[in-house]
Amino acid sequence: MTDQIIMFISQLFNGLKIGSVYALVALGYTMVYGIIRLINFAHGDFIMVGAYVLMLTIPAIVAMGLPAWVAVIPAILVCVAVGVIVEKAAYKPVREKGNSMTALITAIAMSLLLENGSQAIFGADFQTVPTIFHLPSIAFGKLKLPGDTLLTIVIGLVIMVGLQLFVKFTRQGKAMRAVSEDKEAAVLMGINVNSTIALTFAIGSGLAAVASLMYCAAYPQVSPMMGAMLGLKAFVAAVLGGIGSIPGAMIGGLAIGLIESLTKAYIGTITAGIITSAFSDAIVFAILIIVLLVKPSGIMGKNEGEKV
Repeated sequence: MTDQIIMFISQLFNGLKIGSVYALVALGYTMVYGIIRLINFAHGDFIMVGAYVLMLTIPAIVAMGLPAWVAVIPAILVCVAVGVIVEKAAYKPVREKGNSMTALITAIAMSLLLENGSQAIFGADFQTVPTIFHLPSIAFGKLKLPGDTLLTIVIGLVIMVGLQLFVKFTRQGKAMRAVSEDKEAAVLMGINVNSTIALTFAIGSGLAAVASLMYCAAYPQVSPMMGAMLGLKAFVAAVLGGIGSIPGAMIGGLAIGLIESLTKAYIGTITAGIITSAFSDAIVFAILIIVLLVKPSGIMGKNEGEKV
């Protein structure tokens, strides 16, 4: 293989790695939106919560003789607890008495609360997360792929397929789809809407914890604001794929990851390094504008008529 092909394949795998993280976060966005039509802007900050739990628990886990990745279990438990508490304490009252605007304001307020709360506890500076995976690179001729990159992609794909099967075939998944289609009819069918919504938040928050594991394995640092940009990019991925569509969130996340990776690699090279990470982010958000102008429903979303 030529050096150009090796570089291209390497950037593809890098894009799939970060795209898997975006896809998991986008799944949380799209599940909540599909159920209660709410953009949970605090969802990206659940990743930050999970990352801090990893930072705090990995040393204890390793001291017990267990592999560092086992720390994802307490991270999932804490993120699920935070997600359910946020839903019960903030979103449920607004859902029952407020409107879409108050719900949106509440979501932004919860995001700011989590960010500033973590800053008050841990400080504003970046902190290092201990190494999570110790995997050798895998060589295919001249091409060398880091083991953690391949593992991240595999974990992301397995979870995404598993979630799709859960929603499609399990009783709880069918209840989620029923509530998404028609809450009143779901109540008549004996479905507990509040419990179903709480379960949706719990699953989405648990996915955010897994995403924090994958992200910290690739970029071993954590800060109070780390979830803000991750959440925004995952939101773009959800819109691109069709917010409310689980397969769409997967496709959108992987697409944004690939676009980001290839943009940094090739456009930056052509312009002698002028293209920075910030400009790459601008390209990602330009995609959001284009999608909203050309196909607001996204790749796999459905056009829905508004009732008047």
